[in-house]
Amino acid sequence: MPETTEEVTERQLSPRLAMDAVSLRVGDLETMSSYYADALALVPIEERAIGREVHRVLGRGDVPMVRLVHTPGLPAIDPREAGLFHTAFLFDDAASLAATVYRAAKDPRSRFTGSSDHLVSEAFYFTDPEGNGIELYVDRPREVWSYDNGQVQMDTLYLDPQAYLAAHLDEDVLSSVDRQSGRVGHVHLQVGDVARAHDFYVEALGFGATVTGYPGALFASAGGYHHHVAMNTWNSAGAGPRAAGLGLGDVAITLPDREDLDALVGRLRHRGIGFADTGRSVIVDDPWGTQVTLSVPQATAEELLSRSLPDGGRG
Repeated sequence: MPETTEEVTERQLSPRLAMDAVSLRVGDLETMSSYYADALALVPIEERAIGREVHRVLGRGDVPMVRLVHTPGLPAIDPREAGLFHTAFLFDDAASLAATVYRAAKDPRSRFTGSSDHLVSEAFYFTDPEGNGIELYVDRPREVWSYDNGQVQMDTLYLDPQAYLAAHLDEDVLSSVDRQSGRVGHVHLQVGDVARAHDFYVEALGFGATVTGYPGALFASAGGYHHHVAMNTWNSAGAGPRAAGLGLGDVAITLPDREDLDALVGRLRHRGIGFADTGRSVIVDDPWGTQVTLSVPQATAEELLSRSLPDGGRG
């Protein structure tokens, strides 16, 4: 029997979804904290010691953008494993982006890995001192996005970083860059298999696929955005479950209310996927052991600090 519209809608995450601060397990908290503060102009918001771990949240204004969890002694990031490809920090305008890119480029601990015009956005890429990927980007207005057979048209065209900075760097914005707004726009993951990623992130979680024709990758979102999550196998094809290590600890997503979590719980139960439900959050692992936490809106960074990470330091 064909699915009803109500049944199809029930599979989808709310278009009012928002990405929240990404959690990273780090070996050197002070180096990593100072890097995100100096290079990306993120300001420490909240800190808490939980057992032998120290959790520190940084962001812009009162918006958390990254949680650093001090977990010394874990193995370094293996770029061939499933996990984080990059965290993408979204800015409101070209001047705010240019100021942050300039700060990141000047920091000797940054590794600049490229810049691209994606048609829907303009982006610059770096790697932090422990090997976590970073994207800094600004969106083009949705009215100029193009579509083909219902899919967003994206590309990877050359973007000249020097020309971009010359055109958009503003001294007033640069001097107050830490006060310019920012947030997590999307998270790009490394996975072992794109088809399995589709089954989990689209069919189970409820994202809508937005780009399926890009070789070795899948892009998905809620509400027609170009992507809130992406998954690729460019470095990690065939990867199995993640081992304990530094790097990604949690992908955090905020949903409008408890009804959205209840619909998610129904999808997960229908597919026999295990999860934890705290009342305000649903916590689930993807097929490679990457933890995803979907929550109703948090009040403060204090609540973010209270969220659990996987046992055993899987990171």
